[in-house]
Amino acid sequence: MSEARILDQGYRPYDGPRRGVPGAVRSLAWYSVLRALGLRRTAWAKLLPIASVLIAYLPAAVFVGIAALIPARVRDQVDLIPTYSEYYGFITAAIVLFVALVGPEVLCSDRRNGMLGLYLASPLDRRTYLLAKVLAVVPVLALVTLGPPLLQLVGLTLADAGPGSAGAFLLVFLRIGLAAVVISAAFTALSLAAASLTDRRAVASAGVILLLFTTSIATTQLVDVSGADPHLLLLNLFFVPFELVQRVYGEPGGHPSIATATLVAAEVAWTFVAAAVVWLRYRSLTVTR
Repeated sequence: MSEARILDQGYRPYDGPRRGVPGAVRSLAWYSVLRALGLRRTAWAKLLPIASVLIAYLPAAVFVGIAALIPARVRDQVDLIPTYSEYYGFITAAIVLFVALVGPEVLCSDRRNGMLGLYLASPLDRRTYLLAKVLAVVPVLALVTLGPPLLQLVGLTLADAGPGSAGAFLLVFLRIGLAAVVISAAFTALSLAAASLTDRRAVASAGVILLLFTTSIATTQLVDVSGADPHLLLLNLFFVPFELVQRVYGEPGGHPSIATATLVAAEVAWTFVAAAVVWLRYRSLTVTR
């Protein structure tokens, strides 16, 4: 039996690049993006994100194909291609599914598997940790709020069915970007707020969907059926961002009696309330490092 020997001992200092807090935020944000999309994970983890993206982009591909194959005279008579604001009606399911998936995926898992304590033992604190999560959720949601309308814009332009001038193209492009910000801001805050209240991803996802549809059905019934004041729709978490999107495109929307400034105030208020829920929850959260 050979005698054991210690060949080296002591600590080796880290001699790699030191990126500080900004580097830690970028690294956590990138890892969270990969996790939200199911990348570097099992095939089952990729299924719902990929399905949501396909649902969002498929209508745009279909409408571009229609524009390329059917003469303009026939398209205009039958009204086959929706406006850019109407396009969101075709991808509502994809947006809701993404909202319900992304926030719980990037927040709940860290608390459930104990990684939150390790992250907060790094240069990150609670504020920069949440900043990294927001920076991860926003671009993921942009896959279904920004990408599909942009695909429709570019595809229709190439098929000679889009804006008639460079100025008109730029205006539609800016409106698409602003509409994506409107939807992503409200739904990012809502998704993270639901995820901050429970460690179970399925419960958080179900809570997001339930809250969206409950407020939508209840307020719509009161306003459209019972004749209540239309401003009651400002409590509808589903109505506010999509109604505001129509105003972004210069359209009166489904309830023109509600002023655009009022919609903007409701959007900001809902986003602020949801963000406050997340911050208060994490500020008081006991974390073992």
